[in-house]
Amino acid sequence: MPDSNAGGGQQASESPLQAISNAMAQIYKTQFGRGPTKIRTFFAGPDAIVCLLEDTQTPAERRLAELGEHQRLRDVRLFFQYATEDDLKRPVEEATGRRVRAFISGTDSRADASAEVFLLEGE
Repeated sequence: MPDSNAGGGQQASESPLQAISNAMAQIYKTQFGRGPTKIRTFFAGPDAIVCLLEDTQTPAERRLAELGEHQRLRDVRLFFQYATEDDLKRPVEEATGRRVRAFISGTDSRADASAEVFLLEGE
């Protein structure tokens, strides 16, 4: 189970960061076939949000990692992450009320960890 409950939409008692975590878990589950078991979302200063996701690899991706195909795994994963850039940006914009001006995605195939970074326009 993820640290944050996977779900859609922001509930009245849900903080913006929790709403982002929930949305990211759902997007990962839809996009990659499984969601993270651990997810944390933070403000990194006034204009940046960082979402850290762990344990997201599918069985096929874990097999690639076991075979030492880390670059291939990173390439495929990043291709899909950037192919769904708009889907990843949308919940951040909805939760913060601010436009995402830059999106940066990264993954560490050995640690099975990913980071989604969103730079926001000024208020």
